[in-house]
Amino acid sequence: MRQFDFSPLYRSTVGFDRLFNLLDGVGQPEQAPAYPPYNIERTGETNYRITMAVAGFDETELSIESHAQVLIVKGEKAQEAEDGNEYLYRGIAKRAFERRFQLADHVEVQSASLKNGLLHIDLLRNIPEAMKPRRIAIDASAANQQKAIEAQANAA
Repeated sequence: MRQFDFSPLYRSTVGFDRLFNLLDGVGQPEQAPAYPPYNIERTGETNYRITMAVAGFDETELSIESHAQVLIVKGEKAQEAEDGNEYLYRGIAKRAFERRFQLADHVEVQSASLKNGLLHIDLLRNIPEAMKPRRIAIDASAANQQKAIEAQANAA
């Protein structure tokens, strides 16, 4: 795999270092485990949903934290008393997990719900008004008024 040198871009840009760090990480093999499986979907123009398959976990064994543009979902199974049954095969995982998601600027967690073994985390991209594009009106009367003053000066 090719390695790209972003150092020329660091010299001519300001504030994009986080983006370049993410691009550097793309070439690295993923170290994160594949458990639990998840989907990321776009449910609207500014709405997103992360759905994780967390069979066997209840809401008291899951935690969701969001800080510094990172969403962290943790699951830790509580210790269960032995029920006396002998398992021939145990396919429902009881292992703890931690899954991290990088969030873009202005993305915030709206809600989370657990239903039928699926954890749904709803996200909203809320761009502040100051960051949204705005149309600037062009005032043509100022240019016409200046020409009129020059004409009066030439007449005098």
